[in-house]
Amino acid sequence: MTIPENGTREKSTNLIDNLMGYIDTRIDIIRLEIQEKLKAALVNTIHAILLGFVGLMCVIFVSIFLGLLLNHLLDSSFWGFGIVALIYIILLVVLVVGLDKKVFQDMADKSLDNTIYKSDKREKSI
Repeated sequence: MTIPENGTREKSTNLIDNLMGYIDTRIDIIRLEIQEKLKAALVNTIHAILLGFVGLMCVIFVSIFLGLLLNHLLDSSFWGFGIVALIYIILLVVLVVGLDKKVFQDMADKSLDNTIYKSDKREKSI
């Protein structure tokens, strides 16, 4: 005696195939999102390194220029560079003693607020 199937076996295999297709698609989407985030992080890192390097070069050459200019104005061969060094020492003391790390933490929080969990926040609001 055979049991009539009424198409339930086909529906269950169809459902399993659809579920596996959904899972594969979801994994591909997650991989693409991770790849996009890594690419954006790499681009941002390279951009920040280049900006930092160019900024450092500007600071170095402006400092040398100021030192030479002050040397010329003071008719000295070393006081200009001493004054520029003193300015940097004062700036260092202000940064070490005067500013709290909380200021930098707040700046980092604001700049990184919408980067890592941006898609998660968007999905929760939907």
